[in-house]
Amino acid sequence: MSETPAFPAPPAEMTRTARELIRGLDRAVLASALPVAPPGIVGWPYASLVLVATDHDLSPLLLISRLAEHTRAIDQDDRVSLLFDGTAGLAQPLTGPRLSVLGRAAPSGDDRLKARFLSRHPDAALYASFADFHIYRVAIERAHLVAGFGKIHWIAAADLLPVPPPTALIEAEAGIVAHMNDDHADALDLYANRLLGQTGTGWRMTGIDSEGLDLRREGLVQRLAFDHPIATAEEARKALISLVAQARSK
Repeated sequence: MSETPAFPAPPAEMTRTARELIRGLDRAVLASALPVAPPGIVGWPYASLVLVATDHDLSPLLLISRLAEHTRAIDQDDRVSLLFDGTAGLAQPLTGPRLSVLGRAAPSGDDRLKARFLSRHPDAALYASFADFHIYRVAIERAHLVAGFGKIHWIAAADLLPVPPPTALIEAEAGIVAHMNDDHADALDLYANRLLGQTGTGWRMTGIDSEGLDLRREGLVQRLAFDHPIATAEEARKALISLVAQARSK
């Protein structure tokens, strides 16, 4: 493994923007190096669209087929880059944020990671059980954020998420998500419509972590951040109740 260079610590708002992009977007462009390809292009960069989920420690999660070119590339050289593009809908896209994440991808047999991915992308259940599909976890080594003209920073992995994710919340997540979807669907619609400016009913929670929660309705995904980090199921309960109060006050 190459030695990670030291980067000056970026402003706090820049690391927050970077984390929001990784957690909030459900797709990215994956870049890898082709090990086996038609003559003349071996070793060339290869970019492809992938669906992405995120673990509690901010590691991107991919569900990819071993038959795909990018997976064959990763199996030979685990270095990858993921581009998270937050410029959608902007009249001038280059004024918007985008993040290139550099890391090492490796297959994982952790059922929790697979469950988190499928919660984020329920349609992937159609092929998730195929023998050639596997979850790959990307261990972030560094990232490059462009948050608009002149707002450019390299960010070390330690600065992206400097504290370990809370074990208690990880263990409680599945129960919290099921409880909210089964018993408090009205609250999820309130979050989406009043706090996030969305429309319609039928929003579902797909995940919760120390910094916020993830919602989905059909093909739309939304991210709702907490005012303060949480670490336990009780803190999650209080944060979710507070968000309902905020939504009703609007």
